[in-house]
Formats: sequence, C-alpha cells, structure tokens
Amino acid sequence: MLVNLIRTLCLLFLLAACTSAPHKAGLVYADFPETHELKGEAIPLDTALFRYPFRIRVQEDKVFVLDLHGTDHFCHVFRYPDFSYWTSFGKRGESPDEQLSVENIRWNGKKLWLLDANKSELTRFGCALSGDSLFRQETVKLDRALLRALDFAMVDDSTFIIPDYSGDNRFCRVNRQGRLLHKMGVIPSSNEEALQNARPALAQAWRSFIDYNPRNGVLAAVTQLGEVLEVYNLKDSTHVVRIGLHGEPEFKVAEGYGIPTGIMGFSDVQVTDKAIYAVFHGRSFKEIMQNAQKGIQVDGGQYIYVFSLHGEPLCKYVLDHYIYGISVNESEGIIYATDVNQDDPIMKYKMK
Repeated sequence: MLVNLIRTLCLLFLLAACTSAPHKAGLVYADFPETHELKGEAIPLDTALFRYPFRIRVQEDKVFVLDLHGTDHFCHVFRYPDFSYWTSFGKRGESPDEQLSVENIRWNGKKLWLLDANKSELTRFGCALSGDSLFRQETVKLDRALLRALDFAMVDDSTFIIPDYSGDNRFCRVNRQGRLLHKMGVIPSSNEEALQNARPALAQAWRSFIDYNPRNGVLAAVTQLGEVLEVYNLKDSTHVVRIGLHGEPEFKVAEGYGIPTGIMGFSDVQVTDKAIYAVFHGRSFKEIMQNAQKGIQVDGGQYIYVFSLHGEPLCKYVLDHYIYGISVNESEGIIYATDVNQDDPIMKYKMK
C-alpha cells in the first residue's frame, strides 16, 4: 500500500504544467507554545468497506468517508453518532453517471459536492425522497483552461476555488458553470533558480490541500511536501505565509518534471470558526522507502498542528496513530480521523 502511495504521489507531480510565479518571504515558526499527547479510540464499524479512507466529513447526523481507492464506490455514509452503515455513493466506473476518481468531498449548506479529477468534473448529490440513498443532481464540467484539479473548496453557492497548477498563480475562481473567472495569489517560493528555469516542476512540488470557511472568510493551504502554511483572508485580502523547520517543498528536476525529495508534509487541513487544524507527517522519503524495504508499512501523519486564523502556531497534538484526514468539532472538543493502516479506520480523539 505504501509503495503504491509513493508511486501515486510521484505521478500526481508529473501531471501539472508550467509558467511563471513571483515569490515573497514567509514567517518562520520553530515550535508550538503547547504540545499535548492524545490517545485515540477506534470506532467499531458494522461493515468492512475501505481500501484507503482518505477524507472524513461529519455533517449533522451523518458521517461521510471518502475512500481514495474504493472498489465499487468511492464514498460511504454512516449515521452519527453510532456509526452504523447507511449507504454508499460515487459509484466507480466509466459511464456518464459514474466516477473515475474522487479527490475530495465538500458540503455547502445542504448540498454535497465531489471532485473527479480524471473526468475534470464537479458533481452535486442530494438525498432521495425515500431517505435511504444519495443520487446525482448536477454535474459541472470544468473549464479546459484549468489544469488537472486535485482539490476544491466552496466559496458560496455560485463559486468554487481550485488550486492552480499552471504556476501562474495559486488559485482559480470558478463559477457554477465551471468557467474560470480569474486567478489569484502566487507561489510564495524563495527558490529563484526554479522560478527562472524550472517553473513547471515548482508548480508540481507546491501541490497543496485547501479548506475555506465562509463564516470568517479564511482560506488555508498546506503543502504536501515540506512545511508551508498559507492563510488568505478573502474578506480583507490579507495573505500570510508560515514556514516550519522543514522549509519549502524540496524536489529535483528530471526531464522537466519535479520529483519529490525532502519530506512528506501535510495531508489535510480544516478551517474552523476559531482556528486552522492540519495533519502533518514530517517523514523523509528516504525514511519511508527504508521502512518499506524492511516491511514497515506505516502511512500517515502522527501530528495535528493548530494555528490561529492569522497563521500563528497555537498547539501541536501528538497522536498514538498515523492518520490522513480529519473532521474537527470544536464545540464538542472532538477530532475524528482516518487511519489507513488498520481494519477499523475511523479514530476519535478528545482535544485537551
């Protein structure tokens, strides 16, 4: 499983494209004022469905789990809080009403959206009148001007934000019809050589996971390589770059493509009403490959970093499991997480 992940990661970097990007210095953080160790509770499930549980979303009385390598369906739904199985959707296949892939799922009010990068489509699902299943309500074909979309966020009912992998900018604003409205932001790299001579590779290496909270207007992006957090406030147009001890994404150029070196960085981020939560790995590719050769196949991050809405480091949680995706409930003080390494992949952590 781990070797397949590394191959997939390298392939994703090979799929991006080119052009230019200016840069600016970031604010370095060295540590967090608080560190807490958390012990998780595995949630027992009444069915075995998952191959690679990548994302988890808790919405009212339902829990949605995205299986990145799902066999029959990519998404599975459980009742909350007892986690009994409800239904599956996002059927895998090549027909018009099926999915070739699912990169992320998002809620906007009562509307559930998913992104299929292989089809370059966003699809909206709704609940059937019988209340026992979900069905496709709308499909949005993305503008051809957009390169392969690997993540998205909802700004409002009529606008999506999608990371820009052309290297020109950081994000694309896309309307409800899938058309590109405009681009915003820049890659905040200090790598002058890459900016001048290897811009396609730089764009690939800076692949980021994003989240947006419409209540406070904060858009957060965390790099899959290295240790960089960006915070954009879309209400006051401020932008902060925070760089950790592992620095910017590291890569080498081979035949014009960016091949990751350095470390695995972040794998998920959530912007709540009060803070920004991000799953951090911090393990080098060398270490990952050495462990794989020894038969040690542990995948995921053992840390959750908590930042303020302005990007200041607040707290570091050290976990007893390696996780990938999170769903944070600040009012209940609970974090649900996915662990791809075990048969019961949903973990529950109580925050301190």
